[in-house]
Amino acid sequence: MSDDILHQPNDKLVKATFSELENARAFFMGHLDQSISSHADWHTLRLESGTFIDQQLAGTESDLLYSVNLSGSKLFLYLLFEHQSTEDPILAFRVLSYMVRIWEKHLRSNPQFNKLPPILPIVLAQDIKPWKVSPQFQDIVAKSDGIGEKIHKCTPDFKFCLIELSKIPFDKILGTPAGILTLRALKAEKLGELLGTAVWDELLLVELSADAFERLMRYIFNADIDKPEFSAKLAKITHQSLNQKAMTLAEQFRQEGRQEGRQEGIVISKQQDIIEALEIRFDYLPEGIKEEIQSIHEMSKLSALHRAAICCSNIESFSGSL
Repeated sequence: MSDDILHQPNDKLVKATFSELENARAFFMGHLDQSISSHADWHTLRLESGTFIDQQLAGTESDLLYSVNLSGSKLFLYLLFEHQSTEDPILAFRVLSYMVRIWEKHLRSNPQFNKLPPILPIVLAQDIKPWKVSPQFQDIVAKSDGIGEKIHKCTPDFKFCLIELSKIPFDKILGTPAGILTLRALKAEKLGELLGTAVWDELLLVELSADAFERLMRYIFNADIDKPEFSAKLAKITHQSLNQKAMTLAEQFRQEGRQEGRQEGIVISKQQDIIEALEIRFDYLPEGIKEEIQSIHEMSKLSALHRAAICCSNIESFSGSL
């Protein structure tokens, strides 16, 4: 898989949607506290480069960094999308570590500055149930009896903005049509309602660009849904041009599914060829090596391993090729 393809479909949907400034701007204006939102010059909103999350958590979260002018100075807006199934009780600590990385990058790029720009951290949670985690950093720091106030003054403190989709009714999600439907789809996916009316709101669907519509339909199609019911939903779209796009996409998805099935068959066959070659040559193949071979899907790698299986002197030398 290439580096630009995100491993999680909800990551890809969020990043593709909210990398478009129109969608991000409307989302922030609709869901941030008015005391902040009213002072920002939203025409200056800019998407910054880089990701700051821990690599081992890349399967459960993703992030986007923006900057905007706020009362004459620069403000960073850090959007952390959390789609893990269990909440992290020390999420505030991870958020703090990401904020430090943002400041470090800023200082490397701007060594002449002697003051740090403020960061507003925003956590967007997809979980099906409300979180009990505190957004206040001080709440995860143990209190010291007797000298608590003095220690408190020496401990960092901040509060991240927590936006929980579980707490927002479908009709209260604000933004552009693309932003609204993206967040509705994320909420509906957790509830098992991707084929429900909230996502299939034709008044919003007709406002989507061709790319946004395909992105949303692909996200739904790749989820755990009833595929015949999905096709029926596409066929019931009443807007003529949108219906035509939907039918074209349905055929495209079917063709892609057949192609993926054929490709998967080729991959499995090549994996079996490697395993069979090793078992014929050495009579025994450790289960761990067999499982590692079955986890590889790149054809170039499998072809190289097939040659190694035929030419290697022993199992140990083959395992060095994995």
